[in-house]
Amino acid sequence: MGRRCEFALLKRHLKWADTRHTLSGACIETRALDELIPDWKDKGCPLTTPVKEDKFALLTESGRIPIPILPGMPMYNHGNYVVRLGYLVKWLGEQAEGMGIELYPGYAASEVLYHEDGSVKGIATNDVGIAKDGSPKEVFERGMELHAKCTIFAEGCHGHLTKQLANKFNLRDKAEPQSYGIGLKEVWEIDPAKHSPGRVEHTVGWPLDKNTYGGSFLYHLNEDTPLVAVGFVVALDYTNPYLSPFREFQRFKTHPSVRSTFEGGKRIAYGARALNEGGYQAIPKLTFPGGCLIGCTAGFLNVPKIKGTHTAMKSGMLAAESAYEIVADENTPTDKGMGIKKYIIFRNISLKFIS
Repeated sequence: MGRRCEFALLKRHLKWADTRHTLSGACIETRALDELIPDWKDKGCPLTTPVKEDKFALLTESGRIPIPILPGMPMYNHGNYVVRLGYLVKWLGEQAEGMGIELYPGYAASEVLYHEDGSVKGIATNDVGIAKDGSPKEVFERGMELHAKCTIFAEGCHGHLTKQLANKFNLRDKAEPQSYGIGLKEVWEIDPAKHSPGRVEHTVGWPLDKNTYGGSFLYHLNEDTPLVAVGFVVALDYTNPYLSPFREFQRFKTHPSVRSTFEGGKRIAYGARALNEGGYQAIPKLTFPGGCLIGCTAGFLNVPKIKGTHTAMKSGMLAAESAYEIVADENTPTDKGMGIKKYIIFRNISLKFIS
């Protein structure tokens, strides 16, 4: 199937975010992108900072114990790229729009629509232009209904529509319970003398105790100004009721081996997001009448690598390939949602890809 068809399917089911909604600094494997857009370098893709240096360490309250990273280990990042993910999302959106695809940034899918037989018919977007008291403003615009033969849900971790689908179609029947973390992220402009584009650093340990799962990342970006993306992840199964993930993040930045990076710098962006951390055993059933789940909605974050972008892309490509025959067939009935059973092969044969 041509890549044009894969992009064409996206307009039916994905909400594209703009750079304001996608803050994360990311370390990306390009295998899915290489397959989807082989000439991405020639097309101006903003992946311009290859990883040049990997660092991993265990922090104590006042010390730092380096841990070697060898080829083949999950945290080995040579060959990957660091990027502000919002720039990549924007570029991908431009590629899609250049092929005539309709994108709706700023509009969220707020409701699942169903056929009379109970299969998924599509989604409805939210109303916009509503005042705080619930009344419509002059710019009020009613949400749209988007109908499709197959709707692919990609709403990220613990999405509200996905939870409804899981309950309706019993998608988690044979899956282990999903576990979650929170990732707090900031982008800093730092002293050029402390900047090393292409450096990737991760730590575990302090300020978290031995019973609390989590760690940090620090990516040196190569842009017009000396920027670093820093983040801190805390698993949400922590037992200390007084623990504040945000405060632990701020404590992390005061560590003797870390604080010098930020001294004299300026924070220019910040945010947070939820993470799936249950792994392969927590992946639910992926398909149901009228659609399927992909990306973090399905739980495809590779936890040992702390990577989910390329697995989200690949799962979307596989889902699109599986749905193509249904979408392209004019004889396929439109009064019921069609399942895409071929997509379930992702769980069985693509583990090598996401490993």
